[in-house]
Amino acid sequence: MAKFTICAAFLLATLGASYAADAWAADDLPTKVSPATTLSTAAPQPCADPADFITTNCQLTWHGITLFGAVDMGFGWQSHGAPFDSISAVTSSYLIQKQNQGSMWTRAANAMSNSFIGIKGNEPIGGDFSVVFDLDAGFDPYSLRLSNGPGSIAAMNGVPQNLQDSYSDSSRAGQFYDGQGYVGVSSPTYGTLTVFRQNSLTLDAVFDYDPFGASYAFSPIGFQGITCGGGNTQNCRNTTSLKYRINFLDHFRAAALWQFGGYGQNNASNGAYQFGVGADFPTWGKDMLSVDVIYSHVTDSVALALAPGSNNAFGMPIPPFLPQTLTATISDNTAAMFAAKYTTGPLKLYAGYEYFRFTAPSDPQTAFTDIAGNFLCLGCAGFNNTNINNAAFGVNGLGNRVLQIMWTGAKYAVTGDLDVIGAYYHYIQNSWFGTPIGGLLFCSDSSHAQCAGTYDAISAAVDWRFAPKWDLYFGMMFNQVHGGLGFGFFQHSNIDPTVGVRFRF
Repeated sequence: MAKFTICAAFLLATLGASYAADAWAADDLPTKVSPATTLSTAAPQPCADPADFITTNCQLTWHGITLFGAVDMGFGWQSHGAPFDSISAVTSSYLIQKQNQGSMWTRAANAMSNSFIGIKGNEPIGGDFSVVFDLDAGFDPYSLRLSNGPGSIAAMNGVPQNLQDSYSDSSRAGQFYDGQGYVGVSSPTYGTLTVFRQNSLTLDAVFDYDPFGASYAFSPIGFQGITCGGGNTQNCRNTTSLKYRINFLDHFRAAALWQFGGYGQNNASNGAYQFGVGADFPTWGKDMLSVDVIYSHVTDSVALALAPGSNNAFGMPIPPFLPQTLTATISDNTAAMFAAKYTTGPLKLYAGYEYFRFTAPSDPQTAFTDIAGNFLCLGCAGFNNTNINNAAFGVNGLGNRVLQIMWTGAKYAVTGDLDVIGAYYHYIQNSWFGTPIGGLLFCSDSSHAQCAGTYDAISAAVDWRFAPKWDLYFGMMFNQVHGGLGFGFFQHSNIDPTVGVRFRF
């Protein structure tokens, strides 16, 4: 059904090209934390025919509704990879993961950005007010299956670790609205108020302050979603939420988000809120310094994973690599993000830092259905091979987990159509291992997931926009994991040279 829906949407896009009118620009990526303003009236010309749609910057709009999206496909090599996964949002194991083993050539979908299709609009309703809406869904461009991170993990439930593919958790969980699905009112004077499924404030910030714009192949904060989810990737998007953004005093902005629903409303927590403030400061000439600060709190947040099988004293997996139980870890998460960007001529410099604290959940769970429709229950290994862990933090001798993520990078426009991008990412985890008798016991090796650890990644890429809607890119990311962050891994590093082509409409 999902495959048919996406095929029909592409057919509609092609046929609709000859009837489009009153078109405007429709970006495929969210902007930074700032109000959603009225879309430009000085927009590209409407598409005259299907060839026009492919070769020019025309847009597909009918009665104020714009069809937009992106298709990102490529090929690559990984020094320590895992087989391609057509369900997972990331599809390929660009980042080093527990299941990664030997070198391989692989398809590389969604390497620079997620492939997606959607509709959006901005309709004036009087004065300077407009109704705004967005409905979009990500997919794998090879299989045309909707992106489903939790579903990709569930598919590996009970599969030995050495036979697993490139699964990865995500806020995209196979819904027809796995991207965004909101409606609201926008005004340049009074700001923008939107409701239902939308990006977290931190996801908006990652898109804007990550040099790679949350790329899966070249950015670990894009691949993992820890940064955009305030600690867990499933919280990068909130299905039932209220979001308000406003600009004021020329240079300043403020934003707030409140998730008012829980698990039963297709959320990955029982509540969340975020507050953000930022500004754009002109400096010398046309130079600009942009900064944003965001505070996040998530209650009973869900992190889905496969509980490990047998490991030796050094944390290395050993046969038979089972039981691999589908496990939801529940926690209360608090985070603070600081991000900055400096633009001077063709050069953009980026820097960011986020602090996370994971504590015991406010409401320990015994059973629930996750955002992908998987039913999990406490101690149900014998029933459906699932479990819930409410005691990962702050109890039974354990401390609270503290994670710090920082990054820096640059993007240089060699020409108006050619960008060179580079970035460095670094994670630091504290030691929070302990026992009921001995209390906290410091460790920094890979013997326990709770030991102190670090993660590092360095990336570089060239992105060439050879036509109005097309770009060709080549890049690679080297990443490695140490200490507790590498517990249960077969390998501890990966490099992923990847080439791809992207069509954005």
